[in-house]
Amino acid sequence: MDEVIKLVTDKTGISPDQAKSAVETVMGFLKDKLPAGISEQVEGLMSGKDVTGGIAGMAKGIKDKLGL
Repeated sequence: MDEVIKLVTDKTGISPDQAKSAVETVMGFLKDKLPAGISEQVEGLMSGKDVTGGIAGMAKGIKDKLGL
């Protein structure tokens, strides 16, 4: 998540604390709106966890939810 906070700080010129707050707000929104399996994958990506195979699992979850 630190990389995303730095990116937001660099792109917008806001302070790291403000960027952290913004990123946490967006992450909270996504966790509330996305299906559980997908939101967990997004959270894993944002936290820097090794999610090898996670993208494939996320894509499968999306396909399943869409009935494809």
